[in-house]
Amino acid sequence: MPEPVSLASVKQLLTEEASRRTLPREALLAQQHAELFATLSVEDTDKLIAELRQLPYVDAALAVKLADVLPQYPEEIRLLFSKERVVLDEAQLTRLLETIAHFR
Repeated sequence: MPEPVSLASVKQLLTEEASRRTLPREALLAQQHAELFATLSVEDTDKLIAELRQLPYVDAALAVKLADVLPQYPEEIRLLFSKERVVLDEAQLTRLLETIAHFR
């Protein structure tokens, strides 16, 4: 499975590519989406993903999802973890929220 890419990285890649050539319609839509929803810089996103990956219950895909969404409430984190085989307790939820809050 390929390594997941953050929305901030997609925004940067599409912006660079758009400066070189005309993007197809689908790429333009993806670029608009990335510009709307990518709130952190690529560097901050990479730092956040690295911090989240240090937690034993967060894999690469979840770290990228958390960095893209930047959840503010425990319910949002529970939704992102709903397909995983991990049930988070309150301490783990608090730890995730605190880590994400440092970058918001």
